[in-house]
Amino acid sequence: MQRDVVVGSAERRARGSVIVVFALNGFLAAMWVAHIPVITERTGVSHDQLGGLLLLLGASAFVGMQICGPIIDRWGSRPSTVVAALVLSLAILAPVSAVNGATLAAAMAGFGFANGALDVSMNAQAVQVERAYGRPIMSSFHGFFSVGSLIGSGVVAVTLWLDVGVLTTVAVAGLVGLLVAAVAAPGLLPRAVHDPVPDVASAEVAGTRRWWTGVDLRRLVLLAAVAFALMLAEGTAYDWSALHVVETFGTPESIGAIAFGAFSAAMTVSRFGVDAVAASVGPIAVIRWGALIGMAGMLLAVLAPSAGWAILGWTVFGVGLAGLIPQIFTAAGNLTAASSGRAISMVVGCGYLGMLAGPAVVGFISDRSTLSVGLVVAIVALAFAAAAAGVVRAPTGHSSDRPSRGMTH
Repeated sequence: MQRDVVVGSAERRARGSVIVVFALNGFLAAMWVAHIPVITERTGVSHDQLGGLLLLLGASAFVGMQICGPIIDRWGSRPSTVVAALVLSLAILAPVSAVNGATLAAAMAGFGFANGALDVSMNAQAVQVERAYGRPIMSSFHGFFSVGSLIGSGVVAVTLWLDVGVLTTVAVAGLVGLLVAAVAAPGLLPRAVHDPVPDVASAEVAGTRRWWTGVDLRRLVLLAAVAFALMLAEGTAYDWSALHVVETFGTPESIGAIAFGAFSAAMTVSRFGVDAVAASVGPIAVIRWGALIGMAGMLLAVLAPSAGWAILGWTVFGVGLAGLIPQIFTAAGNLTAASSGRAISMVVGCGYLGMLAGPAVVGFISDRSTLSVGLVVAIVALAFAAAAAGVVRAPTGHSSDRPSRGMTH
């Protein structure tokens, strides 16, 4: 991605709009996650039923991602991003309005579909904006998703403490989402007429229904596999970090919560510094060294002699993972010009499946040994990512895998 570019007002406005969309997605996702205890009590679903419903949500999100890919390739990521953001802002009302397991299942299917569609669309738009900038900015977008999640969680905590009605809270959040999507829409970049990424397959793809014609399928499959591994590792932190500290060291749940909070904070803060690192050393080094740092953090958490050291390990784990998946999404978006949407939808979808699979795999292993042994799965996943880091190398003729120099902004 090394080239001299002058970033104009349209590109700067587009970047701001994408930031807003990423933050909105995180905010709306937090509205669902933070209200799960309230929703389960309202609908009367058991933990086992909730687990099945979460799988339904994940499956719906994956379907939304795959349907959205061809739409992006045909009409661009701007309209799909706007529509998905509007639909998600409305769909967020459905889970908190559910009154039983059946209505909750329908609500989660709709919410998952819209969330998956927005996830792919906003990442495709982010790749386009990053390409226009000529330097790495993808990690910061994902950082703003985390910021939105933190804001959403804080809003839910405050409104529950103040005993504000759940429907009222989510309705206001949905209205905010509609307004934010409408405000961000004009700033998003339209479909590029001339894509700057050289793609020898473009002419072939234009005349065939097989979108993968001419695409380096080996790289695409490997990118999807690395995304699966990285999100699998990340998923272990979301579901097991707090429980690991509580079960291993017998600490109160409040101390266990610090482990997840430390991981989340470390990942959020680090994402705002990864872009500069990627511009300096290239995405291959970011993947390789980030994975190694993550492995070291998880190893420290697993072997920690006390809760404090385990929390430090989870913190280091978050620092290592912070900038990895954005490099994979960027590489997927730049793999092919003609079918970028489909390529991103495949890679993002496989990453999402990894996020769902990670906690399940850890649980399966820990039931037969210990939780610390189960967490070794994350170390293995990151070792694979480090070994396969070269997959993010830029296409022939580009040099995004090398430090960027001499760019004007």
